[in-house]
Amino acid sequence: MRDGSKHGTPYVSIVIPTWNEKNNIGKVIRGVKKALTGYSYEILVVDRHSTDGTIGIAKSLGARVIYDDKGKGSALIKGFNEARGRIIISMDADLSNRPAELKLLITGIETGYDICMGSRYLTGGGSDDMPLYRKFANKGFVTLVNLIYGSKYSDMCYGYRSFSKNAFKKLRLVETGFGIETEINIRARKAGLRVLEVPSMEKKRATGSGKLRTWHDGYIILKTILKNIRND
Repeated sequence: MRDGSKHGTPYVSIVIPTWNEKNNIGKVIRGVKKALTGYSYEILVVDRHSTDGTIGIAKSLGARVIYDDKGKGSALIKGFNEARGRIIISMDADLSNRPAELKLLITGIETGYDICMGSRYLTGGGSDDMPLYRKFANKGFVTLVNLIYGSKYSDMCYGYRSFSKNAFKKLRLVETGFGIETEINIRARKAGLRVLEVPSMEKKRATGSGKLRTWHDGYIILKTILKNIRND
């Protein structure tokens, strides 16, 4: 078993932002528990004051629940700050991320990398939930970031990632919305952190409607890229 410290802190923290995900969150948590058998872990749900029973389901399955009202980025930052584990993993609540890949993300950090990012564009990865226009947009953002910052990323706007606790502190994240993944990529590069990409298969959202607003959030991502050129 990968234990935490002698004081009982978890080895892994799974941070899951939620907003009215009652039909999905139970399956996500059960999947995490099954995948992390043999690990010391905590599941931290950061909820936007759901009104559909999401909170009750999460608590009944042993998740720790905290609250944030601002957006996905703000929820992740708050969850990362609250996480007690040596390894922190961000995961979506819509069943698009496969719990079976958790061990791959953990191993990436265990082998010495600061951040391990799931990529839908590496051999063995892919997506069942990306229309052609989103593929072009993501490719454009990846190309722009690689050109500006001298990185070699294959994916950008994908949130299935793991971090060492120390790496998260060095990122100094501030994005409150869907620009958070882009900010992580850029600031990891600027901070000189060791980043590993691993193949990941994105599944379709199981039920409910997604929170992504394509044009609005695309603008936010572009603004995040340009803003970080001048910000150290």
